[in-house]
Amino acid sequence: MTRAHETVLSFTDPAERRARVVADALGPEIGEIDDARSTATVDREGDAVRVRVLADDLVALRAGVNSWSRLIAVAERVGTGRD
Repeated sequence: MTRAHETVLSFTDPAERRARVVADALGPEIGEIDDARSTATVDREGDAVRVRVLADDLVALRAGVNSWSRLIAVAERVGTGRD
C-alpha cells in the first residue's frame, strides 16, 4: 500500500554497538504501534539508525513521528545507560 506522506528520522551514534542496541530495541515495536493510517520501518547501517514513518494523512504522520521520537529517546537512554 502506498502512503501519501513520509518522514525519516535519522541519527548516528559514534559507537556502532550503541546504534545496534537502539535499533534492536526499536525493532519489536514495528507493527505494534502501526494502525490503519500509518506504518513504520527501522533499519541500521553501521552507526546510523533510520526510522521511516509513512502515513495516509498529516495528522497520522504527526502522531507517528511523535510516537517514534519518544521510543527513540527511551531506547537511546536505555542503550547508553543515561537517565
